[in-house]
Amino acid sequence: MAQPPPDVSEDECLPEYRHLFCPDLLRDKVAFITGGGSGIGFRIAEIFMRHGCHTVIASRSLPRVSMAARKLAAATGQRCLPLSLDVRAPPAITAAVDQALKEFGKIDILINCAAGNFLCPASTLSFNAFKTVMDIDTLGTFNTSRVLYEKFFRDHGGVIVNITATLGSRGQVLQVHAGSAKAAVDAMTRHLAVEWGPQNIRVNSLAPGLISGTEGFWRLGGPQASVSTKVLAIPLQRLGNKTEVAHSALFLASPLASHVTGAVLVVDGGAWLTLPNDIKLLADFESFSAKL
Repeated sequence: MAQPPPDVSEDECLPEYRHLFCPDLLRDKVAFITGGGSGIGFRIAEIFMRHGCHTVIASRSLPRVSMAARKLAAATGQRCLPLSLDVRAPPAITAAVDQALKEFGKIDILINCAAGNFLCPASTLSFNAFKTVMDIDTLGTFNTSRVLYEKFFRDHGGVIVNITATLGSRGQVLQVHAGSAKAAVDAMTRHLAVEWGPQNIRVNSLAPGLISGTEGFWRLGGPQASVSTKVLAIPLQRLGNKTEVAHSALFLASPLASHVTGAVLVVDGGAWLTLPNDIKLLADFESFSAKL
């Protein structure tokens, strides 16, 4: 069985890296990555840059992406432009894309990685909390894709990879907001793949499972005993890591996947097929309320 590639839990670059793909796979390409300042987005940026790609990393926190950009550029020798934007605000996205195009002259790849999530029963989930997750995950993905289409992809082609999840494939306790949002994004992936294919734009989804070293895992994994039970239920018997997700994004964004569009690539060790859905967790969150 293949061993997972090395990873680090913090938002730091890998101390060493062994190329499994051609080192110049994305040479001189430019990737625009929302949520690129931390977690999976940070590692995707790093792995892309280690394969010759320049990146734009964007999030609401300019200090976070600025620090991340310095780390990424120092570790890889590639250019990394940090930008502040809220994916819920099309004018902010437009300004950021304009700045990126002024800096690099093109954008070849869009990674929609910005997301929001937490555990909460549907019965205590406020209307605004549900809307907030839908706005960030679903509307944010459409907003950014639509702006990139208008500004560059329509006339030059491009690749979009939407980071989603398998939550909506079966109905997961405490996740009606995120499951609904990500399921909508997967539907959007298929629609955009059909409509934008004639403009040489490929659109795919990438659905990670339980990934170690991410804020999502710390916030959503639940009690340690619950995590241990979940790991034992995964066919590959382990958590995934951020480098594995980044390698999958690299495949989808690269010429290796030149005839792949409208697909959902699940990267979870088979967990979506076997992971238990613990109804008892509802009792643990009986008094919890999300009122964003």
